[in-house]
Amino acid sequence: MLVSFRELSLGEDHEGIIELPDDAPVGTPYAVWAGMDDPVIDISVTPNRGDALAVRGVARDLAAAGLGTLKPFSPAPVIGHGASAIIWKNEYPEACPYILGRTITGIKNTESPDWLKARLTSIGLRPINALVDVTNFFTIDLGRPLHVFDADKVTGGVLTLRHGAGETFNGLHGKPVSVGPDDCVIVDASGVQSLAGIVGGEATGCDETTRNVFIECALFDRVHIAQTGQRCGIFSDARQRFERGIDSMLLPAALDAATAMVMQLCGGNPSLVTEAGEKPDWNRKAGLRFKRLKDFGGADVAPDEAVASLEKLGFTIYRRDAMHVELDVPSWRNDIASPSALDQREGLQAMQAATGAAEMEPEHDLIEEVLRLRGLDAITPVSLPVPSGIPAPMLTPKQVRTALARRVLAARGLMECVTFSFLDHDIAKLFGEASDLRLANPIAADLDEMRPTPVATLILAAARNIARGYGDLGFFEVGPAYVNATEQRLVAAGIRTGETPLSALQPSRKYDAMDAKADALTVLLALGVPAEAITATAEAPKFYHPGQSGVLRQGPKIILGHFGTLHPSVCAKLDVPLGSVAFEVFLDAIPEPKRRKKAAPILPAFQPIRRDFAFLVSADTPSDALLRAAKGAERTLITNAVLFDRYAGKNLPEGQISLAIAVTIQPVDKTLTEVELEAVAAKIITAVGKATGGVLRG
Repeated sequence: MLVSFRELSLGEDHEGIIELPDDAPVGTPYAVWAGMDDPVIDISVTPNRGDALAVRGVARDLAAAGLGTLKPFSPAPVIGHGASAIIWKNEYPEACPYILGRTITGIKNTESPDWLKARLTSIGLRPINALVDVTNFFTIDLGRPLHVFDADKVTGGVLTLRHGAGETFNGLHGKPVSVGPDDCVIVDASGVQSLAGIVGGEATGCDETTRNVFIECALFDRVHIAQTGQRCGIFSDARQRFERGIDSMLLPAALDAATAMVMQLCGGNPSLVTEAGEKPDWNRKAGLRFKRLKDFGGADVAPDEAVASLEKLGFTIYRRDAMHVELDVPSWRNDIASPSALDQREGLQAMQAATGAAEMEPEHDLIEEVLRLRGLDAITPVSLPVPSGIPAPMLTPKQVRTALARRVLAARGLMECVTFSFLDHDIAKLFGEASDLRLANPIAADLDEMRPTPVATLILAAARNIARGYGDLGFFEVGPAYVNATEQRLVAAGIRTGETPLSALQPSRKYDAMDAKADALTVLLALGVPAEAITATAEAPKFYHPGQSGVLRQGPKIILGHFGTLHPSVCAKLDVPLGSVAFEVFLDAIPEPKRRKKAAPILPAFQPIRRDFAFLVSADTPSDALLRAAKGAERTLITNAVLFDRYAGKNLPEGQISLAIAVTIQPVDKTLTEVELEAVAAKIITAVGKATGGVLRG
């Protein structure tokens, strides 16, 4: 077969076929002859194991497991001559605690030798030129990202690390990069030359004409790198390593090793090292009680074996006795005895939790290291104890309430969704944002704020379905809504868009606010809230339509939920149809029902009587107020009152409507006379007039 390098994915050369020398052994696989048959190790690296993103880190673990011997890394110091023509100035130490650099003059940037190109090609990197290939080599070999500036293209002789100020520059990845105030940038006298720790600038990049270079070797803060990378959406090998944590004590040795390789491949004369910031002071210790290997880890490991395993991984003994060992943590293991995220929280409880974590986690980390080298399959399985007797209820009242709300809403024809608890800041503003709900380290740039209500994420889910042609939707979710940084509440929320399902019994119609109210009321009634205790008032949140929404209350203080038509501006912004409706039920706000023994139902011996009344009331009078007044007019006799007609139009005074109700009167111990019935009717008319200002319609 005649093929080119590009056709075998071995390079970009497609000008001709690969020509083999005459002494190439016929019948030998090309990969074997070309030295491309190395084993490929595919590793899933956790976010806290930056050392595993280096060949040396992987080799260290393999050697500790008994596969080979780790070669020491001890590069000879490079003797520099004269001060560097470029120096550092650090105005952003929070993002870059420490940085080194040196100038190499008189180099010749050539093509890399075959051995270097072969190593880079074997891991999927494309060789570019000697200078760039050297930085890529040490990024992969040591997990130590470096950057090389063309010194002749740097203006002013000073490279400054500072906050971004909204500038834009062209990156080495061929795209423009815009920087923000929280980003760390490297600038010279002419402007931004690098987004620190993520991508360099095209203006100071090296090419075949480069004769003088400046090598950067920095320790960047992992959180700043992660936040900047997520905001910019730039993923690079350097970012991947910095945000997982690099070896903070390796900077001088890595700079010397890189300098030596540049001089070996390109020649040149090195300067003295220039630095800025404070040298890192790595001093972490972790203790291990030997009996915890059995008690907590489930493996019976001899103390000497456990210590030997940890020493192979680079830990050194600080002190040891028969029961315990305390070890110095190597500088490349940022995951061991690391500061707890609980340290960033306020309050006594958080402080106590952080203290407890700081005491326990280092020991747990060491146990994990011993067990993974020994093999987790060496842990003897232990069966859980079989419970005896009748199991106690396993669900809390809150869990029971949550499950019941889900069943009720599903029975109402709504489909359950599980959405993210965070969303875009600009969308959150539509639902009443709180400044302290912004995320410091979001998983994506458009998911940077905790949601004020599940209605927001349900609308987004509905919009995605509508865009695919599914217009008549009913979704619900039972999940958290975030009030502020410390408070959240459990909400059963739902949304309906489009029209009701087709039915032979009634025509299809558009959903309205009453459908959302019915959904919310059904949940409340199922959870034990008495119907007569629920009132509906106005004052719903601003993302609801002001004239087609309401607040469900129990008494004057307890807000049980909201319902209504979504505001037209929200519908337009989030691409859902006008008239879409939603509701929220605050499950945490519902009082626990009182446990009472149910009495035997009273079966009246007398026939109930229905009387109809039509009242003229103001157009803004809630029907609930009228019904409550009618029911309360004579509690011993009136058992129910329902609205059966609402009329607005001709023959009525301006600004008034007619509400017709049916009142059920249940005699208790005798048949009521007409006089007694008229007395009850008079009480109803009086009570309604006092509560709503309504008068009996003639």
